[in-house]
Amino acid sequence: MIGQNEYYEGQVRSLEFANEQGKFTVGVMEPGEWTFEAPTREWMHLVRGSWDVKLPADSNEWVKYEEGSTFQVEGEQSFTVRVSDTVAYLCPYT
Repeated sequence: MIGQNEYYEGQVRSLEFANEQGKFTVGVMEPGEWTFEAPTREWMHLVRGSWDVKLPADSNEWVKYEEGSTFQVEGEQSFTVRVSDTVAYLCPYT
């Protein structure tokens, strides 16, 4: 079964699915600054574009990630993503 997620009035959208390898979302983010809660561990793989990330969300430090890079979010943690141009990502989670 494929699920759909929409956040921030449609500025962030993803499809979610599960298979024998685990659970995943595949999505796109429009330009903006978006904060998310991660209830479980997840890995954000940037497929297209670049973004700046604050991890955790209340951190003072932005870290830039380029296309092809990954960052890990521990469960029960929030993070903020700043996007200047539309990006695509894959997010496996536990």
